Amino acid sequence: MKDSVLAKIIRRTDTVVLELEVFILHFIGCVPSHFFRRFFYRLGGVKIGRGSALHMGTIFYNPRNISIGRDSVIGERAVLDGRDILEIGNHVDLASEVMIYNAQHDMESPTFAAKKAPVRIEDYVFIGPRVIILPGVTIGKGAIVGAGAVVTKDVEPFAIVGGVPAKVISERENKDLHYKLGRAAWFR
Repeated sequence: MKDSVLAKIIRRTDTVVLELEVFILHFIGCVPSHFFRRFFYRLGGVKIGRGSALHMGTIFYNPRNISIGRDSVIGERAVLDGRDILEIGNHVDLASEVMIYNAQHDMESPTFAAKKAPVRIEDYVFIGPRVIILPGVTIGKGAIVGAGAVVTKDVEPFAIVGGVPAKVISERENKDLHYKLGRAAWFR
């Protein structure tokens, strides 16, 4: 009995500490300096590659499980869910207000329990504004996700998808990708 009470106390304390950390990172996301935000996001556990930028207003659910590769750009007010593994590759461009979730409720569970699954976004992917990506999805290298799409299943490399739920519209012809995204705006 003591073990279960102690375990509950430890779990609850860990949860409160994480909630406080996420709350602080929310305020840090309002500071108009990439250098400042990146420094504190890294302190919070986000792995951020060289040359990557996270614009203002980024929301984290658990920063410790999030990794962002080199030369990637995360747009304003993006939601990055780290309750399970979230891997964002190199040279990835996430537009404003993209929401990436890797946990959701099991609608068939009698307790409405949480289900988690990792999300992986491979190199040279572009994700348009207000896209929602759900748990367990992998977006293949060079894929493009059109604005407002809801991605419920894996996206093949170089596919262009859109809609709700996202479906293949076309395929990217250029498969020899080696561009850099460029410098992020200073005060965004």
